[in-house]
Amino acid sequence: MTEFTVKLADDRGRILEQVHTAATAEELRSRFTQAGYLVYDVKAKSTFGRSTKKKIKLGPFLIFNQQFLTLIRAGLPILSSLELLAKRQKDLYFRAQLEDVAARVRTGQSISEAFEAQGGVPLVYTTTLLAGERSGNLEEVLQRFLDFQRVALTFRKKVRASLIYPSFLILMVIGLFIFLITFVVPRFAQLYDQLGTQLPQMTLILLAVGQGAQHYGLYVAPVAALLGWLIFRWTQTEPGALFVDKVRVRLPIFGQVWLKYQVGLFSRTLATLLTGGLPLVPSLETAARSIESRQIARAVRTSVEGVREGKGLSVSLENTRVFPELSIEMIEVGESTGALPQMLNSVAEFFEEDVQTSLAAIMSMIEPVILIVMGLVVVTILIALYLPIFSLNGSS
Repeated sequence: MTEFTVKLADDRGRILEQVHTAATAEELRSRFTQAGYLVYDVKAKSTFGRSTKKKIKLGPFLIFNQQFLTLIRAGLPILSSLELLAKRQKDLYFRAQLEDVAARVRTGQSISEAFEAQGGVPLVYTTTLLAGERSGNLEEVLQRFLDFQRVALTFRKKVRASLIYPSFLILMVIGLFIFLITFVVPRFAQLYDQLGTQLPQMTLILLAVGQGAQHYGLYVAPVAALLGWLIFRWTQTEPGALFVDKVRVRLPIFGQVWLKYQVGLFSRTLATLLTGGLPLVPSLETAARSIESRQIARAVRTSVEGVREGKGLSVSLENTRVFPELSIEMIEVGESTGALPQMLNSVAEFFEEDVQTSLAAIMSMIEPVILIVMGLVVVTILIALYLPIFSLNGSS
């Protein structure tokens, strides 16, 4: 995604200049034109010397929105609610953002524009606010956003919790292997040098690995760290992220779990936007920018063109050959019955439950596999180390 500077006029005739992210300038121009703005110019923003804004922490952000919704329902004006919550915010960075939002609203900007100008605010949130402003039902769309985030946050926590123990076991295996190679093996190498006995090939290989790790480990570690950092930076670029996502989707077992997780997130995001009153095409564009998978995001952006041409959403998504067949069938039923948002929520619930079940099954299999691998590594190293001693005992 690229950042663009957009110069436009709203329905009040005010000239605005804002920064937005999009795949292309044409996509951004089309998005604002359909939203009712008069777009004067769209230019790619220079990345030289650009400072990136921090993302808002989701926890404090959800608490703020719950309090904000409560104050609005109690009859307090939006500006007064923002100023009150800004004063009570303990996070200094978030407080500064809220104070800036309040200042912008005080000068006549809409709340969606004010939050969008901050950077780091979830795109789904600003789009939801825009839909609420246009429909005159800000309270309802805020409640839907909170419900959406609670469900998504709970699901993410469950996924991460299921990965903690296997990750811990993998780190233990790596740590144990490093300890044996760099500390235990060199001690045995000194012992066998003193004995001057003929060593088996298995032991010679292990001792060579240990000596190499001891002599060159200090040089290999920073090179490996630098290489890892360069690879990480490359994965943050669009080509790198797309390559990683393609590899991740094609992984056996895990690839399908990742795909279903992203489809579930996309379906829930799109359902939230449609329920808030946003048209289908802007909802699709927003949902495409709100999901992590580059491959699915590209497929959704491709389907937007089909929807603009009058094709159904299910047909447009099916032509991308990325979405699972079951999700296409459920979306087609939702379109034919006029209950697309409800069916999208059903798609999200189905795939989220499927992901949790699949992860539980995979983790129940992978944990004993990791333990077996750890045992084999330790046993192999010990056999290689003690084999000469057994030989000496046998010959004596």
